[in-house]
Amino acid sequence: MSELVNAWLGDTPVPYHEGWELQRQVHKRRAADQIPDTVLLLEHEPVYTAGKRTGPWDRPVGDPGAPVVDIDRGGKITWHGPGQLTVYPIVKLRDPIDVVAYVRMLEEALIRVIAEYGLTGTRVEGRTGVWLAADPERGLIERKVAAIGCRVARGVGMHGFALNCDPDLGWYDRIVPCGITDAGVTSLTAELGRRVAVRDVLAATERHLADVLGAERPVHRDGYPELPEYRELADA
Repeated sequence: MSELVNAWLGDTPVPYHEGWELQRQVHKRRAADQIPDTVLLLEHEPVYTAGKRTGPWDRPVGDPGAPVVDIDRGGKITWHGPGQLTVYPIVKLRDPIDVVAYVRMLEEALIRVIAEYGLTGTRVEGRTGVWLAADPERGLIERKVAAIGCRVARGVGMHGFALNCDPDLGWYDRIVPCGITDAGVTSLTAELGRRVAVRDVLAATERHLADVLGAERPVHRDGYPELPEYRELADA
């Protein structure tokens, strides 16, 4: 991988369908080699997204206060919203394509990011994402700080991962997040006892993601409208 464009979509939360359509358009153009590898970084308006393996028992009961959107990634249901950094790497994977290895790369980037805050992220066998180990002395169970859900089509990845920085964790009480009933969900703010905003982790996320992906020339862009290849998408 040579050039990697990190497109930060700004502090205003993006409606999910708008972000999803942008993903699809960027994916289409990346698969056709019309643009370089591109990472969309954003916050979403509150939304529950249900992956292909979501069961009826995983979904919210009654009015969850946010739309539930069925999407084409793997995994089960999760939440996106303000206070959470959502990252969509739309990158061409090397042959032979190994989706599991790609997920491990994303996990590694996240583990390195939270290590900068003094937190030790772990992997849990049989589960994706980045976890913090249980701490019985503090009364804490195993808990997830970052979720991962990917799809690869035409050799190009889409969807990606979400790191909880300072979200309202009450949103997770209305679902069975990622179909997991025996563990919790946390955030950097909850773990550290001080506010960690999305912008605070942006530079570290871009840096570590570029490193694990092997990007030689990562660049940062504030928003996609400033990039000529995205103007038609912004106006669509």
